[in-house]
Formats: sequence, C-alpha cells, structure tokens
Amino acid sequence: MKFLAITLIVHAPDPLTGVRSSTTARLREVVDNAVLAEELGFDGFGVGERHERPFISSSPPVVLSHIAARTSTIRLFTAVTTLSLLDPVRAYEDYATLDQLSGGRLELIVGKGNGAAQAELFHVTTEDQWDRNRESYELFRRLWREDRVTWSGRFRPSLHEAETWPRPLQPELRIWHGSATSEASVDLAARYGDPLFSANVTNPVEPYAQLVRYYRQRWVDYGHDPADVLVGAGTAGYYGARRSQDAIERYRPIFDARITMLRGLGQEPVFPTLEDAIERSSILVGSPQQIIEKVHWYHDQLGHEVMHLHADADGLTPAEHRATMELFQSDIAPVLRAEIPSRPFPAATQPA
Repeated sequence: MKFLAITLIVHAPDPLTGVRSSTTARLREVVDNAVLAEELGFDGFGVGERHERPFISSSPPVVLSHIAARTSTIRLFTAVTTLSLLDPVRAYEDYATLDQLSGGRLELIVGKGNGAAQAELFHVTTEDQWDRNRESYELFRRLWREDRVTWSGRFRPSLHEAETWPRPLQPELRIWHGSATSEASVDLAARYGDPLFSANVTNPVEPYAQLVRYYRQRWVDYGHDPADVLVGAGTAGYYGARRSQDAIERYRPIFDARITMLRGLGQEPVFPTLEDAIERSSILVGSPQQIIEKVHWYHDQLGHEVMHLHADADGLTPAEHRATMELFQSDIAPVLRAEIPSRPFPAATQPA
C-alpha cells in the first residue's frame, strides 16, 4: 500500500483553543508538513482546491510549486483540481510548468468540485458542472499529450493547430478521478482507463464501496483489463498512540469540537460520536494494531492500493502531530505495505 498526506488548507480557529493563525502562517505550515511527509517516508503530498471559506486552497499549483522547491522525491498531488471551473488551456500551462519544476513528480486528482461559490464566482451550476468537467478533462488530456491540438466544444473558444508551452516533462501524466457519490465521474475514469480516488470520508464505507464496484464493472465494459484497475481511498481522520485508550482520550475533544462546528452550521453529523465513527467510518483512531485491522477491514470492501491521511495537525500540537505521523510510519505503514501489495508510483522523470 502507498500513503499520501493531503490537505484542503482549512483556515479556521483551532478546534480546542479557538485561536486562528495568520494566512501566512497557515500556508507555511502546509509547506512544512509536506517537508515532514517526505522526511517520514510518505509517497505523496496533496493539496486540494476550494474557492470559499474556510479554505485558502484556491491556487494548488502555486502551493505545490513552493513545496516542489522544498522537497526532492515525494510525489505531488492535487486533491482535487476542479476542471469544471478552469480554462483547460490555462490549467495545462500551470501544471506543465509545475511538472517541469518538480522534476516530473506531478499527479492530478480531478473532479467537478462543490460549494456555493462555484456558481457565484465562476457561474458554474449543478446543471452544467458535469459537462464542463468532462469537456475540460478531455481537452486537458489532449493538450498534455499532443504538440498541436485542433478542438471545439461548448464552454471555451475552439482551437486550431494550437501549441501550448512549456511542454511537460512527463509525456503522459497520470490523472486520477476523485469521486464521492457520482457515477458520472466514475464512468469518465473507467472510459479512459484512469485510476479512481474515492473520497471515503463523510459517510459509512459501504456507499463508497458500491461506487468502486460500479467503477470496476464499467472498466471491464470499456474493454480494459481488470488487473489494471487502480483505486485510492481517503480516511476521515487519523490519530495513533501506543495504547488505544490514550488515542481515544486525546482525539475525543478534537472530534467533539468538529461535531459542534457542524451543528453550528446547521448540519447534522453522520457519525454523532467518536465510537460510532470508529466503528462505521474510515476514521483511524487507536493503537497501531487496531489501525492496521481497520485498514484491512475497508480494504476488503474497496480494494484500494493507495490511502491518504490528513496532513494537518487539526487540534494537535506540532510535537503531537509529528509523533503520531512518526508512529504511523514506524509501526503501521510497514505492515500495510507488506500485507497489501501495491504497484510502484511512476519514477521522477529526468530532464534531458
């Protein structure tokens, strides 16, 4: 199994102290966490894209470029790139540049995005977001692979023998399709033979597993070899300690603060207690052995080879965050890497 650390760059008060850091400090924390992830042996680091409060992750290529300059080996992911909102030509230019600067370490997770700000800022609605996502993806894919592109569509001006620069370092970029509930995104991934990244965060595991099963079926329907399916999955939170009692005791106030915040926003949580979340969701809280068993439990349902952890401290002190991430890499990751086989990630491309 491979492991990513991912952040959506939430910029909110600390769930326990109520103190909110400055924007500068929060962004620097993200970069420092990426450096830590590489130091500890994570396979990838991902930055989300959101365009409304409480997130400050509206520009993943800028953040990832800074991370690329501070790291040397870790794969760099977007989580997700909202192609439904972006001009695919401009998105190509940004990410081809990042691919060059990072030494070919880039991977994209693409998706339609969500949130009210999409309609307000980009005039993208629920009625057209899927069509925009599909069209932008198909053009982006061609721009990456072809030196000259002739194309026409619904949502941007047509292209005739268009050249885009710079050309990327990786001749074929691996693009994952991020999905939580939509069969449309799953079908698009299967059609093009692309990997799927299941959110696996908000709800019980079963709905996500059902969507992955649909993906595997569509993969075969489109004529691909079932052995080539590649699935990644998220987790709803992580905190490990040597003793399960200590892990639960430390994480409970963080979890309860999150529940209070959701209810304050008028949202009833799917998992009202930490015990319920541990039992039915993908959250990983407990001793190393409990977490290993939990990952096996939902791997049996999703069959994923790649898994993400939240990259942020999220109510922990920096020392606590580092300690629990170190515990994951020392006591949990080696067992899961050995017991759940996974294919290697692409090697960084060396420039000519």
